[in-house]
Amino acid sequence: MHESPAAQETSAQKTSVQETAVAQDEPPVTNQPCPSGRARRSKRTAGSHRSHPRVPLRLRLRRTRRRRLRRLIIAFLALIAALCTAAVVAYQLTDIPEPHPENVTQSTVFTDDKGSYLGRRGPVDRQEVPLSQVPRYVQDAVIAAENRTFRTDNGVSPRAIARAMLASLTGGERQGGSTITQQYVKNALLSPEQSLSRKAREALIAIKLDRTRSKDEILEGYLNTVYFGRGSAGIQAAARNYFDVDTRNLTVSQGAALASIVNIPSYYEKAGSDPKVTAKLRDRWEWVLDAMAASGSITAKQRAEAVFPAFRFYPPGTTEGQREYMIDVAAKEAADRLGITEDQLARGGYTVRTTFDLALQDATTESVKDLKGRKGTRLHTAVVAIEPGDGAVRLLYGGSDYARQPFNDAVDGAVEAGTALEPFGKVRLGAPLTALRKTAAPTPLKLASAYATVAAKGVYATPYTVTEIIRDGRTVYTARPDTRRALNEKEAFVVNATMYAWPALGTSVAPSTAQTFFTAGAGGGITRRTVWSTRLDSRLALTVVLFADRPGEKKDTTVPAQLPDKPAPTESAEETAAQIWQLATAGVGESPTPAPVAEEGEAARPRTRAAQR
Repeated sequence: MHESPAAQETSAQKTSVQETAVAQDEPPVTNQPCPSGRARRSKRTAGSHRSHPRVPLRLRLRRTRRRRLRRLIIAFLALIAALCTAAVVAYQLTDIPEPHPENVTQSTVFTDDKGSYLGRRGPVDRQEVPLSQVPRYVQDAVIAAENRTFRTDNGVSPRAIARAMLASLTGGERQGGSTITQQYVKNALLSPEQSLSRKAREALIAIKLDRTRSKDEILEGYLNTVYFGRGSAGIQAAARNYFDVDTRNLTVSQGAALASIVNIPSYYEKAGSDPKVTAKLRDRWEWVLDAMAASGSITAKQRAEAVFPAFRFYPPGTTEGQREYMIDVAAKEAADRLGITEDQLARGGYTVRTTFDLALQDATTESVKDLKGRKGTRLHTAVVAIEPGDGAVRLLYGGSDYARQPFNDAVDGAVEAGTALEPFGKVRLGAPLTALRKTAAPTPLKLASAYATVAAKGVYATPYTVTEIIRDGRTVYTARPDTRRALNEKEAFVVNATMYAWPALGTSVAPSTAQTFFTAGAGGGITRRTVWSTRLDSRLALTVVLFADRPGEKKDTTVPAQLPDKPAPTESAEETAAQIWQLATAGVGESPTPAPVAEEGEAARPRTRAAQR
């Protein structure tokens, strides 16, 4: 039976659809009723299982984890790259700042004639020294105590940075442990602010500093700025304040002690006066020396021979109170010699070598400390010792405590001379002694210089207190005596003879000793107001002055007062002068025997320690 063309076409289409369905693994389309949704899903699922087996959950999780891990690694590498880029950019943009002005300001140090530390002027006790003046074992001691990898590290300590950052983020206690380079950056170049950003900048500058400067340059900067306690900024000030020596003269033991102090300077500064502090510092000192021996910085013999050093007493004793009088005078003179202001001198980093004998000065302080005045009055003591024919002031005692009385009795005190001027009354005086007779109340320094002129056979020498001024290792001033003749030799002999023939004014001192000193003054008996006691020889002229005052009727004024009766003021003055004279001449093989009346043109010559230099 033949089908119509339309039927044939319809049949062909059905066949094509069925073939396609079979090819796609689908059930052929029929004219049967449409199955339910559940049936269709079951069929699709069955067909799907036949072509794509289900992947186990464990495998699917593993594949997912791998994808996530790859993404995390990529993100981490991107972060690292960004951080590195930021660090490089920050490094390139970071400049090494100049040190803060207060960290480059230096004080001016004053020493006595032997180089012993006298005191300083300036806002901070700091003097720079080149690294070449710091012994290698002192450098190694600081490295052993503060940063043992200093010579090889790149300027930072990652562990210390991480610890500091953690402390900043958590609000914990401030952390240390920085390298020497970081400490130098923090102390000298940055503010003391404790923050994460400042710590990061500190690290960048430290790295850049390490790459652009030598280790020696960094160590020199560090040693000249690090704080050692006792007001000492830098190794030079510390050496003087703790051991009274220059840096170049530090021993192995002293260097290790200073290195140990850097850790807690405000605590260890009492070493030598506080037993507990001293014991703790000694333990750290041993630890530093052991590290130095282990690294080869010192030999086993040096380690075995090391002895814990003796420290200068701290806080300063009573003798410190009168040293400021000497420094005042020397500072004014030094500034005048250099043609600068005293403030410029104080900030200039000079070393001023004075004419003073510090040991004699301190001994004088002890000799006069027990002298007392009447009730309601104040007793003043001034002591001056000058080298005749030269003018060097070896001793200048202007008061017991600068803090209570900044006025210097020896230099500025106008003291009634009385009969102390009478030996000059019958001779012709030349300049500058011509004004002496017109001055009823000269300063002790001026009258002492007149006595020194007599001891120098009539040659007047302008008193001076500054021998030498040094800056940056270069001498910028050297004193030269300024002398002129103020008396001829015969007139000088007359004055000298008159002084030693002068009767002792009510003194109970032995006659032989009384003839040694010229003792005179203003007032007499119970009304005595001033006593001058002087001894001369060709090498030293020593004058001790006692005078008293009491409050005046007007506010902040004083008027002369009587000296105490017991002990007799002349006795006190001569005994004090005798003690100081003996101290000044001790140790030279001669005893301070009474000075006879000299023959013309000659004077008794017991050699003094001051004059031997």
